[in-house]
Amino acid sequence: MPDRVKQMNETQFQQLKSEVKAYVNGPLQAVSDAIEKTGVCGKDVWRKLRSQGYLNLAAPEPLGGRGLSFSQYLQIIELFARSHGSIRVIVHVSNGIWRPFLSLVSAEQKERFLKPLIEGRLIATFTLTEPGSGSGADLKTTVRKVGANYLVNGEKWMISFGDIADYFLLFARLEGTSGYDGTVALMVPRGAPGLEIQMMPPAMGQTGTGHAHLYLKNARVPARNLLGVPGQGLTAALSGFLGPSRVSVAMTCVGLAERALELAVKRAKERVTFGKPLARRQIIQTYLAEMATDIEAARLLCIHAGELQDRQTLTAEKASMAKLYSVGMLKRVTDKALRIFGGIGYFKGSEIERIYRDSRMPWFEEGTAETQKVIIAKHVLERGD
Repeated sequence: MPDRVKQMNETQFQQLKSEVKAYVNGPLQAVSDAIEKTGVCGKDVWRKLRSQGYLNLAAPEPLGGRGLSFSQYLQIIELFARSHGSIRVIVHVSNGIWRPFLSLVSAEQKERFLKPLIEGRLIATFTLTEPGSGSGADLKTTVRKVGANYLVNGEKWMISFGDIADYFLLFARLEGTSGYDGTVALMVPRGAPGLEIQMMPPAMGQTGTGHAHLYLKNARVPARNLLGVPGQGLTAALSGFLGPSRVSVAMTCVGLAERALELAVKRAKERVTFGKPLARRQIIQTYLAEMATDIEAARLLCIHAGELQDRQTLTAEKASMAKLYSVGMLKRVTDKALRIFGGIGYFKGSEIERIYRDSRMPWFEEGTAETQKVIIAKHVLERGD
């Protein structure tokens, strides 16, 4: 199924962009401050974003979405990335987690899971990562069919929004299988018997996002919650979802880096040392020039990947390139921004301090830099044959 049936026209889209920009620069600032003060980003934040129509931007209109093209959606997530890290992740997850469902759900599951998920009536979270394995074909969590249920055994951890999710879109394998064979996708309800949810310690950044450690000991899940058939689990997770999600994460790096640059420019103009503003010092001008160029290069990689996704020709290589470069760019830009701010930027309560912490999370989302390099190298080597 394509990403969209009917693309929002340009006039409507520009109105949406203006609306989102005003929302990010206005009401979301107070929400961001509250999250930092309380350490909580609960369902009320999801409800606010849902009421504004921001949780179903990229999904097809017939399923309850707003039908943005992927390229259009990237421009919107870039704006949300300038706000709080947890808010950005809500928008990112909600506008992408429906993708694995498209090739798997039955007609009944479309009504029971997919449409409520897109409409924001259900919260589901991607549940792949395990403590004792990589996030791929070596997953250890197993299932076996017993009557009308699957019994699930294993562990999952670092599961974002595990504190409030209604369902866990969990990937596992049939007992006795290996590799992609026998991998399954299950919708595990929060109250499944045998599922224990323990919250992990607060993360360095992205304050308010509850990360869960799941323990599954013969956890009983109705067989009708199996999406697709055994053997399709990882294909749906890694093929239909991961490429677009990596590009989305890459574009959030662009948005956050752009905000860091804005703050650094403002600081450089205001801060006076030895009789002149920092902005008049050549080393600071060099930093700013490098930051702006780095951001633009990452943005163009993301735009190109987005256009490929719109044409249904996005490859794993191009998605990984966008993420690899953008994550490295964000680190370089935020490092320089903090140096321009000086010691005062290191203290809690300043926006640049929060951005610096939040900017480290994308290192781990949808695969590390090392994972992206393996994927890119594989494609490069195949081209050389």
